[in-house]
This record gives sequence, structure tokens and C-alpha cells, in this order.
Amino acid sequence: MEQLTAAHGELTGARVGAGRDLVIFHSLLADRHAFDPVLPALSAHFRVTLFNLPGFHGSSPVMPLMDAYVARLEDGFEEFGIANDAILLGNGFGGTVALAFALAHPDRISKLVVSDAAAGFPDQGKQAFVVMAEKVSGEGMGAIADIAAKRVYSTPYLDAHPGAVAERRDVLMQIDPEAFRAACKILVEADFEPVLHKMKVPTLVVCGELDQATPPPLNRLIADKVPGARYVELPGCGHCPPLEQPEAFLKAIKEFVGL
Repeated sequence: MEQLTAAHGELTGARVGAGRDLVIFHSLLADRHAFDPVLPALSAHFRVTLFNLPGFHGSSPVMPLMDAYVARLEDGFEEFGIANDAILLGNGFGGTVALAFALAHPDRISKLVVSDAAAGFPDQGKQAFVVMAEKVSGEGMGAIADIAAKRVYSTPYLDAHPGAVAERRDVLMQIDPEAFRAACKILVEADFEPVLHKMKVPTLVVCGELDQATPPPLNRLIADKVPGARYVELPGCGHCPPLEQPEAFLKAIKEFVGL
């Protein structure tokens, strides 16, 4: 796998495969390795570029503003040589960032896949990010491992995989705490619902039925508001379908992306 850097080393990523560009933005409580189970199938058809979002796994933090995230990722698109017919896929926080990117730069991508994300959160959802940010501020990233596992995975998956909490802790410890708090702030402030009708990029929304972090109604709202968007719900799945149900996720996006 090829390791990538852009923006004078401030943005990192990885690339594998050949063909049409497929770009992936990971979730808040995961990293690019959450896509490892689907990467062989995707890289057999596409040149897959997995971004490490600002503050995550070697990418430098940016100001806690969505515009700053989008600008840094646009640098990556340019320096990584990503073509204008690229498909953009984002999960969780990465899905919200992908929405913002597609709205700001519809000329840079040809299709958008949003997995388990929100255009904005109700008060209860916002409070969850406030709580996580406060715990990280006081106790460090490891303090939210239990919370993270329950948000990333469905309850049946956790019951069957007792090591999932430790796995989340290992991933979280690689994230810059300040950048994590910044991302939480961005998600609290996110409100793209009023402009979703302006989306010019063909969009597919995929959501796990048991997603507790961004429940199906928040995903259906995106599909309802974006012109021509399609919605697919995966039974018995949590917040990160590529990790929890890779085969079902690939089946859900197959026709849309051209697998």
C-alpha cells in the first residue's frame, strides 16, 4: 500500500488499487482501517485513496471549522492527483465531511456515498458529542472506549465480539485529543439540512438499522432532501457497515458505484 502526504506533510493517507478514483473519509471513532474488510473488493476495481482526516493518524489538526476541513481535504484531492470523476465515500463524521465537500466542490466528484451520517444533530445527539469531548479533555482518549464501542457497533455484534472495546481503545489512542474535541465541536455545529436541496452530485445513503450514533431517521433525512438520492438500510447492522457487515455493505453500494 502506498503512503501519501500532502499540504507540506500536514495531510496523510494511503492508496491501493488501480482504475477510477474512489476516495474514503473515515468516522470519528474509527480510522481508515475500518474499511480493511471491504478494501480488497474495492481496490480490485478502483484506485482507492483513504484519507486520514485532520488530527487523525499523522494528519495535522486544523481549526475546528468545517470549512477548514474541506479546504485541507481539497489540498489532498489536488496533490494526490484525484480525478474529477472520483467517487467519494464517507462514514459517520467522514460522511458529514463528505456532504460538506460535495456541496462545496461538486465539480471534484461524480458520485457520493454517505454511510451512517447526519446533516445535523438533534439536541440529544449534540449532547453526546459534548460529553465525549469533556471526558477526553479530563481523562484522555481511552476514557471513551466503552462509549465508542457502543456507538460504532450494534449490541449483537458487541455480544459476539468481547474484544471490540479493547480494539476501539487501541484505535482511539492514535487520535490527537485536541483534534477529537475539534471534530466533536464541528458535529455539534453542523447544519446542512437547509442546503441539501442544492446537492448536485448523485448520492446514495446507506445506514445500519441498529446505528445508535446516527440512527436511520437522520440518514433518511439526507436521502429525502438530496435530489434523486437513494436510501438503503442494512438489517441488524450498527454505525460502521464496512467493519460490521462488509459483504452486505458491498452489495448495497455495488450497483451505484459500479463494482
